[in-house]
Amino acid sequence: MASTPAHTPYDGSSKLFAIGLKPLDLDEWIEIDDTFDFHLAEKRRIHAQYGSSVFVEEPDTRAAQAEVLALLVDHLPARHAQHYKTDGARLTVAGQPEIGAGLPPLHIASLLVQEDLILMRKSAEGWRLVAGALCFPSSWSLTEKFGKTMQDIHIPVPAFGPGTRMAGMIERIFDNLAVELPVERYNWSIQAGDALYHPLSDEQRIDRATMRPSRFNDKNINASAFIRVERQTLRKLPVSGDILFTIRIFLDPLAVLSRHDERKRIAISFAAQLAALDEAQLDYKGLTGDRDRLVSALERLAGL
Repeated sequence: MASTPAHTPYDGSSKLFAIGLKPLDLDEWIEIDDTFDFHLAEKRRIHAQYGSSVFVEEPDTRAAQAEVLALLVDHLPARHAQHYKTDGARLTVAGQPEIGAGLPPLHIASLLVQEDLILMRKSAEGWRLVAGALCFPSSWSLTEKFGKTMQDIHIPVPAFGPGTRMAGMIERIFDNLAVELPVERYNWSIQAGDALYHPLSDEQRIDRATMRPSRFNDKNINASAFIRVERQTLRKLPVSGDILFTIRIFLDPLAVLSRHDERKRIAISFAAQLAALDEAQLDYKGLTGDRDRLVSALERLAGL
């Protein structure tokens, strides 16, 4: 865990419930930090323990999966030579066990990097989730979303479900995404504890706010509240035309902000954004019972 957060989108630079796409420099496509070994070990453990809950594929996606793996095999040794080496077509990862050759290509790819990998494909109904390796879900279930369109995937998200303006915008973004113009965005939330594997079914997610008890109290909030940042990238695959969606998770205890050089500015903005969430947004983020305590903790951190 870094001494200060790698990314602070909650400083106001990436608003919640906004699309917020920015151009992606492909040199920075895959991000590695000092949690690398731990994350890859966790992925192996989670794949072994949860199996079909964290890897799904439609039968006709193997070529697109192989396309993803080939892009990583080209990119990783060139950009992160301290961690990756190639021997012919074989890629090895420093300090990591060999990956079984009989696995589906996207499964292999997911064990090479800290990012989770989701493959989206255009159909008559819209862009559908046709394959995925998701070891570190941020309060969603891969098996529930498998095969669904982007609009149906977003049904629980306030103002993002079918027929909304946001749903239409996302569909157009996917339709117009160019191979040579990948993009990135950030999302964030707050969770109790530091679990990377954090699934939640739609049924659990849409429970009413009144059923969500507080997870923190004033004494333990700095130790038990963790900021969960998602760095997401979208990249259109040049051969298949499918879209690869990568999700990289960063977890930091709320208290880590106290060591940040700009802690006052960040904490004030963070608190203001939490205070501005409406009831539906709070419920979706699981913050209904905790928002006020979190705002108070951030204000104390800012010295207010």
